[in-house]
Amino acid sequence: MRKFTVVPAVLTVAAVMMTAACGGAQNTVASTAGSPERPAATSGGARPAESGRLSVWKSTALGPVVTDGAGFTLYRFDQDSANPPVSNCSEECAATWPPVPADDPKAGRGLDQALIGTVKRADGTRQLTLAGWPLYRYAQDTAPRQTRGHGVGGTWFAAASDGTKAGAGSGAAPVAEGTPSAPARRESLPALSTVEDAKLGRIVRDGKGRTLYRFTKDTDWPMKSACVGDCLKVWKPAKLVDKKDIEGIDSKLLLPYTRPDGTKQLTLDCWPLYWYTGDERPGDTSGHGVNDTWFAVRADGKLAK
Repeated sequence: MRKFTVVPAVLTVAAVMMTAACGGAQNTVASTAGSPERPAATSGGARPAESGRLSVWKSTALGPVVTDGAGFTLYRFDQDSANPPVSNCSEECAATWPPVPADDPKAGRGLDQALIGTVKRADGTRQLTLAGWPLYRYAQDTAPRQTRGHGVGGTWFAAASDGTKAGAGSGAAPVAEGTPSAPARRESLPALSTVEDAKLGRIVRDGKGRTLYRFTKDTDWPMKSACVGDCLKVWKPAKLVDKKDIEGIDSKLLLPYTRPDGTKQLTLDCWPLYWYTGDERPGDTSGHGVNDTWFAVRADGKLAK
């Protein structure tokens, strides 16, 4: 019988009972849509690869916001640098936040052409900058003038016309234009529970009401996470929970996984769980189907898809 070597006290009994269950038939889904560079948009018009003529629109919540030639909001990343310009978003990060190509962009009304520049990325391509800050689109903005990416992870913000963060950007993210109203939630949720989603059925959420996801590139036996490096800037490992504080989920299916950096991650039926920085409010499921490799999960650990 297989045995786990390190098990936190809150999950000890379950770990012993579940070792034989891990490693069963894997219910992963083959990747058939999207690409590593850019996930397919879920709806709305297609975004052009080039930046086009940049412009500024007045957002009710954020004030002046920079958009590309098709009207899609452009964003800046706090972990980048403006002096000198450096982009620190690549691989998995760039799949969710596609860099805006530098293709001789023109400044429209409200923008200073002198602030527009370029930076050479690690792969040799040129990326558009504003006041030195590399600019990106957000994969979950599916129509012009949406600002779903503003405030994601506390590091992504719509760009103002001078390259600063729109709406000051340092506080909690305001309600973004183009997104549905947040569903009502209880004052206090269990550390782990399920909720009925109109499209996906009953799915798993954490104590903050955030949808939890599985990555189909992970494995259940041996338990292993394939989300490392830049992936972790967008997909955050779910923390361990007290088994006395769960609802609608069999506690025997919950086990700890020790990540390469030594931190512990919650698993469901031996699959590592994550929350998505692109989900702005409790009940959001915008991570479902990203790159056709990320999916919300059911109480038994199977994909909601």
